Amino acid sequence: MKWGSGFLFGFFAMTAVWAGAETYDYPIDNRWEATVVGTPVEYRAELPKKIPLRQGRLTVFEDRELPEWFWFYRDGLQYSYALQRRPSPLVFLIAGTGASHTGSKNVMMAKAFYEAGFHIVSLSSPTVPNFVATASESSVPGHAVEDAEDLYRVMGLVWDRLKDDIEVTDFYVTGYSLGAFNAAFVTWLDEQREVFNFRKALMINPPVTLYNSISLLDRMTQNIPGGVENFDRFFTELVEAFTRAFERSDNVEFGPELLYSAFDEMQPKNEELAALIGTSFRISSGDMIFTSDVMRNAGFVKPKNVSLTRNSDPTQFQEMVYRIGFTDYYHLFFYPYFKDRDPSITRDQLIDEMSLNNIEGYLRATDKIEVMHNENDIILEPGEIDFFRKVFGARAKIYPTGGHCGNMAYRDNVAHMLSVFKD
Repeated sequence: MKWGSGFLFGFFAMTAVWAGAETYDYPIDNRWEATVVGTPVEYRAELPKKIPLRQGRLTVFEDRELPEWFWFYRDGLQYSYALQRRPSPLVFLIAGTGASHTGSKNVMMAKAFYEAGFHIVSLSSPTVPNFVATASESSVPGHAVEDAEDLYRVMGLVWDRLKDDIEVTDFYVTGYSLGAFNAAFVTWLDEQREVFNFRKALMINPPVTLYNSISLLDRMTQNIPGGVENFDRFFTELVEAFTRAFERSDNVEFGPELLYSAFDEMQPKNEELAALIGTSFRISSGDMIFTSDVMRNAGFVKPKNVSLTRNSDPTQFQEMVYRIGFTDYYHLFFYPYFKDRDPSITRDQLIDEMSLNNIEGYLRATDKIEVMHNENDIILEPGEIDFFRKVFGARAKIYPTGGHCGNMAYRDNVAHMLSVFKD
């Protein structure tokens, strides 16, 4: 959203909490580099190396029959949790697009909140195959309200399992990227259902309109050297660079240090960084699309007359699905599914439903939702950052740098994240 008046822009900037460049020392100004590299070790918040994070599994739909291809999901939805021994607040953590409950950003948040005295429940994104197969009612992820209902159902079931073993003083919810977007709609839903009565919600680097953000991510793949048709070669080069970095590293796990090494190995330009980010999201979208297609036997990638067993070779489908973007999914799979359910709905109406604009009145009125964001976030269209200044005012903390979630582990960001809930 662009504002024609400099006066209005200045007013909204003053009403939002601004982390000025003179007081904010996150070390990476380049938004592409920040998104890929994250926070260098010496600038990260000091957090415990380990917390008692346990793994859980949950049957969400008792009567759901999974296709044989998903035999490894038959134990149910995967989540993780860490519990305090004394009465404490509980915070639900929602991962971003394609990320699981054990992803590095969720684990970082879990360590920070656990050390601060919170019970932790960490949930995968509704776009993760395990969630699509076991916890999504439709197995067609991406609808803001329906994803919120799926998450809210899971939260209720997890709470039913834990409530006899712990005492909870208050409930909170947070998430990053798409998980932040989900957190807003989950909180909005909770106002109506009143199961948790969340005291506070925190959104970290959310999109405004999902369609705008997925379109940006799709366009990033156009930066692949040689074009999208050269995807396979570009992906192979990435794997080779990470392999060389891994062979040189003392690390045995994929993580930030290994990423730094691969980054040094490649020395990419901004266009190549954009291609790297777009490729990462393309892989996530491909996994999501394939899972949804198989679950619904929709015939989008896998022909309807083909049955996959646990011994099937998915190579031919993977090669196809990784060429399908988020916007292709929207126009060719997602929209037709909802059009069949409601013949009157238009593409633009469905896009509007997948936007924070759809609950803007609620976001303005409530004092329980706050937002952390970056001025140079790569998933926002020009001017979209002003939505958060306009709607949240002093409840918005907007940093000048950090790209997309690159500064989440930075000490100032973690301190503010905790202060939102500790206050």
